[in-house]
Amino acid sequence: MELLIIKIGDHYLRVKPQGFFKVGLDKASVFPMKNLAQVKTLANEAETKGFKNIVIKKLVLTEEDLP
Repeated sequence: MELLIIKIGDHYLRVKPQGFFKVGLDKASVFPMKNLAQVKTLANEAETKGFKNIVIKKLVLTEEDLP
């Protein structure tokens, strides 16, 4: 599975109705690949709010059975 995520330096972006927050990977907002335009808009909006070093990343998840 491939998802989009917004990285800010060593942190990630969480998008909530109250605004944007720097968080760890486990709390980050993730988006389906088809929402790339929305993610670009959110990244630009976060930059106007003062967030620096913003990069959109593709998060690749794999699923495996445990032994």
